[in-house]
Amino acid sequence: MASTAHFSEEEMAELREAFSKVDISGNGFIHTNDLTDVLKAANLPLPGYKARELIQNLTTTGDGRISFDEFISIFQNLKSDDVAKSFRKQINKKEGICAIGGTSEQSSAGTQHSYSEEEKYAFVNWINKALEKDPDCKHVVPMNPETDDLFQAVGDGIVLCKMINFSVPDTIDERTINKKKLTPFTIQVLKCNKILCFSQTRAAKCVRENSYTFSSTSIYNIINYFFFPCLALIALLREGESLEDLMKLSPEELLLRWANYHLENAGCNKVNNFSSDIKDSRAYYHLLNQVAPKGDEEGIPAITIDMSGLREKDDVQRAECMLQQAERLGCRQFVTATDVVRGNPKLNLAFIANLFNKYPALHKPENQDIDWSSIEGETREERTFRNWMNSLGVNPRVNHLYSDLSDALVIFQLYEKIKVPVDWNRVNKPPYPKLGGNMKKLENCNYAVELGKNQAKFSLVGIAGQDLNEGNRTLTLALIWQLMRRYTLNILEDIGGGEKVNDEIIVSWVNETLTAAGKDSTISSFKDSKISTSMPVLDLIDAIQPGSIKYDLLKTEDLNDEEKLNNAKYAISMARKIGARVYALPEDLVEVKPKMVMTVFACLMGKGMKKV
Repeated sequence: MASTAHFSEEEMAELREAFSKVDISGNGFIHTNDLTDVLKAANLPLPGYKARELIQNLTTTGDGRISFDEFISIFQNLKSDDVAKSFRKQINKKEGICAIGGTSEQSSAGTQHSYSEEEKYAFVNWINKALEKDPDCKHVVPMNPETDDLFQAVGDGIVLCKMINFSVPDTIDERTINKKKLTPFTIQVLKCNKILCFSQTRAAKCVRENSYTFSSTSIYNIINYFFFPCLALIALLREGESLEDLMKLSPEELLLRWANYHLENAGCNKVNNFSSDIKDSRAYYHLLNQVAPKGDEEGIPAITIDMSGLREKDDVQRAECMLQQAERLGCRQFVTATDVVRGNPKLNLAFIANLFNKYPALHKPENQDIDWSSIEGETREERTFRNWMNSLGVNPRVNHLYSDLSDALVIFQLYEKIKVPVDWNRVNKPPYPKLGGNMKKLENCNYAVELGKNQAKFSLVGIAGQDLNEGNRTLTLALIWQLMRRYTLNILEDIGGGEKVNDEIIVSWVNETLTAAGKDSTISSFKDSKISTSMPVLDLIDAIQPGSIKYDLLKTEDLNDEEKLNNAKYAISMARKIGARVYALPEDLVEVKPKMVMTVFACLMGKGMKKV
């Protein structure tokens, strides 16, 4: 029998009462999966990750049952556990949320950040699995999910860069990541890696060294933003719906459409969210059963989902059985049974996104006149503009370039970024009424066009508010391009003390800088074919920050298309690494897209002049 010397008679009575609340049958035992509820009743709640670890250990070493004496021993050990004490000291009023002060010089004074222990645990496990064989991460992987290893591991930027590339290969050129062991004399290398990563995740405004909030938020953004290949989702087109309509949906809405598509085929009720509607795991069970391989595809064996867990009466136990089936598909990542039952929206969204990526189970729709070969989704130019807007911190975040601009609220914020004053008293703000709501949005769009013509002096011939409201691609892009161009030039004017900067001035500065640094490269304009090799860009980067370009990694003469693209990837990543806010893509350099090429050289000019 476990020692009860540490407990008074009153405490023992309270513990017996807590145990009996769960031991409904009165046989003196509870199931291991009921332990969390008993501890909660005994005023010793555990974070989800800790409870899951404890339950797994008990399941491995025992018969799945816990007597009252065993419960007393577990309770006693937990009460004296320094980790548990530390957690309880940090726990906020909202269960599972830890609050800590800022850790950087900039953020520590009078600030506080918070993070979820459950989310941290899930992120650490995901990173450990994704990077377990990466030789560049052996210094930090595997991380301990119970400690602050995660926040220390992201300090040099390598892990975040690697995770971005894990989600979307080649987003960051590996040649630009500093992987050598850092010393006090090479600490600037760490900052370069962070700048490189921040520019990719559009989180520059969150830069705080070893920031808990930045670390967890950035990792979630990597999961949330990069996990959504949309081409297969075209099979989800509904009757009377166009491809354009489908592509206007946010990532969350697309995944919800996908899940409900399979649930409908299974004859089940649809879900409206990935929080309260999935708490009982029943929708997950049917979704897993629908997407599991049926063995009718070449080389892919069938996986039969065991649905017997649906009969479990306890929500946590039912969720655990469901996750065991998800594990058979290799898709158990991100959530614990407790996370499912609590309806953690972030982790459940990540769980669904991972399941979709591995088993979309979608096929080309029959009897639909769709030219699949012509489907491209979001263009490079559109992605560049959208990323630029989000990097400026517009609210709401832009997920789809056209539908999210239909009320012009984001456009008004962009006007303010380029120093065009907005009379917010003339702006209709959400929530919009059901009747006449679109008219309110149209009024905003009309005002946005008025500002562009009269205040910004943009060329908006033939563009009306209705074009923005309806998402006319060509005309909307015409306005956005001028906004982005003005923003870039305004930055240069600020640096130049108010001097007006045009294309000719940028080209002249580029050539003068290259000549002064002893470089052979020159450009005649932003249409110069030599730009396709990226050598003028690379030489300019090296002129701004001498020694930064490793020329031995480059092919400089007689380049084929693949070699040009490799140079361009290196150039864009290096530009971001030295701190230039470059929004263009490597393909823009290879194809010499004048508009995008201008932004590259303009941003580099801004960086170069700041140094001077």
